[in-house]
Amino acid sequence: QAQFVESGGGLVQSGGSLRLSCEASGFFIQYYAIGWFRQAPEKEREGVSGIGTSGGNTYYADSVKGRFTISRDNAKNTVWLQMDNLTPEDTAVYYCAANLMRTRVSGSPIGHEYSYWGQGTQVTVSS
Repeated sequence: QAQFVESGGGLVQSGGSLRLSCEASGFFIQYYAIGWFRQAPEKEREGVSGIGTSGGNTYYADSVKGRFTISRDNAKNTVWLQMDNLTPEDTAVYYCAANLMRTRVSGSPIGHEYSYWGQGTQVTVSS
């Protein structure tokens, strides 16, 4: 079964950092753009970052630009999201998924265009 497994979440104080990992199983990420999404309680899912197949094409939502860094290693079949200077507003469950129709990202990842969702990893930032 093709899916991602997210890890690396946890509880961190405001201003702290976390590095989320997103490892694919059952398929190879090298062919697809990958997106990171998050969903906070009682809020809609938000596309926060995306990366194209080569790694040189990236997107960041304004809310995370300058604080989050997305990267990928196709040989390891893994994508990461480095999150620095976290704030309580970053508290959410974070997910990654693959866009099976695109190799590049241009703008916010749109959830229904993405597949192979994992279970997510909880990020909680205390003030």
